Amino acid sequence: MYDPLISAHPGGLSYPDSYWVDTAGEAPADDGPVQADIDVDVAVIGGGYTGLSAAYYLASEHNIDTVVLEANGTGWGCSGRNGGFALKAGGRLSYQKMIKRYGETMARRMFDEIFEGLDRVRGLIKDEQIDCDQQPDGHLWVAHRPRMMKAIHSEARFLKDFFDYDVDILSREELEKDHFTSDEAYGAMRFRDGFGVHPLKLAYGYHRLARAAGSRVHTNSPVIEWRREGKRHLLVTPGGVVRANKVICATNGYTSQQLHSKLKNRSFPVLSNVVVTRPLTDTELSATNFVSSDVITDTRTLRFYYRKLPDNRILIGGRSAITGADASNPKHNDNLINALKTKFGALGDLTYDYQWGGWVCVTFDDVPHIHEAEQDSVFYAIGYGGSGVTFSVQAGMRLAEKVAGKTQDHDLPVLRTAAPKFPFAPFRRVGQRALYHYYFARDEKA
Repeated sequence: MYDPLISAHPGGLSYPDSYWVDTAGEAPADDGPVQADIDVDVAVIGGGYTGLSAAYYLASEHNIDTVVLEANGTGWGCSGRNGGFALKAGGRLSYQKMIKRYGETMARRMFDEIFEGLDRVRGLIKDEQIDCDQQPDGHLWVAHRPRMMKAIHSEARFLKDFFDYDVDILSREELEKDHFTSDEAYGAMRFRDGFGVHPLKLAYGYHRLARAAGSRVHTNSPVIEWRREGKRHLLVTPGGVVRANKVICATNGYTSQQLHSKLKNRSFPVLSNVVVTRPLTDTELSATNFVSSDVITDTRTLRFYYRKLPDNRILIGGRSAITGADASNPKHNDNLINALKTKFGALGDLTYDYQWGGWVCVTFDDVPHIHEAEQDSVFYAIGYGGSGVTFSVQAGMRLAEKVAGKTQDHDLPVLRTAAPKFPFAPFRRVGQRALYHYYFARDEKA
């Protein structure tokens, strides 16, 4: 498996054998691989949500000539591998910690920025009629131990007091009546915002929007070398050199350490695995009363995320291998299916039809960063921390604004600061392994 901390670039690889690839339909028309030298105002590296949305806004709102360079196929990275959870979230930093770090006023503005990101995705799907199997709104945060209901009640009070945001608290009985019956659910907080989508279909939709607005999307065009020629950037691909005045790095969790010096050691790719079960039988659906289409996360630090898909399969995902070399170890998929059986004992002989994995991008300070790395020249967005379905499109819009020079009123931390470098960067995975052991012990405590 491509490993951003080791591999030079991700080019020359096919899509994973995932449920999303199997059900997305035909890929949209593109501009093919780069086959000759190209001159362009802006080159975007990465054909996922961030890069495609940035290209769309650059072309449609700022009339800037833009080319997208995707190493493989559209949405090949995390945009086509995630669980399809469009959440009211951005990064991994809790709002309570956000207040301590930035103060109440800035935390409220961050809350609004994140909420705008969710509304932006919802609006694009509706206004542009993107067919991505959107499910009704609803996000359940499920207490996996009785003691976690205290945390749920506390978070609900906090959201109301500081952001005037209402959530619903569900008892175990209400959860069983209206959503599902689980051996590992003792109540839940239900956000009224957030929904499930088919993530690769969504990426295909953004691809079509970007090209319809006038951007070119070159697939199978990895950047294998990046040079400077005066003020211009020379992005070398196998088929030709792209000369650009400005460059956007939209590779997020798939950013190679060798792509650009300004990005080195500023992100941490963390693997997440996903399995999708065979379709549940009518008997199994009845036994679990799984009537909910809400997206679901549990209260673990190393959380599991799961939901019932429109064809009555269950998708479940969670953290897995530490390195790309270990990603194909079957124990990681077994851990997910066993977790699902623990949650739903009535599904004892459940099997899965699909499994795959992808890299989630984490920053050292746990918030995304949309930054101008070189003055009016190189820009990047990284660090959605598992919330990329929503916040990546907001990041793409903000990147387009930065490139167009229209950011004078934006003083949010995520828009004005560089992602900090990881200290002791070569040992990131040593620390990750230790933290996983600690979090697991804490999560599973009764």
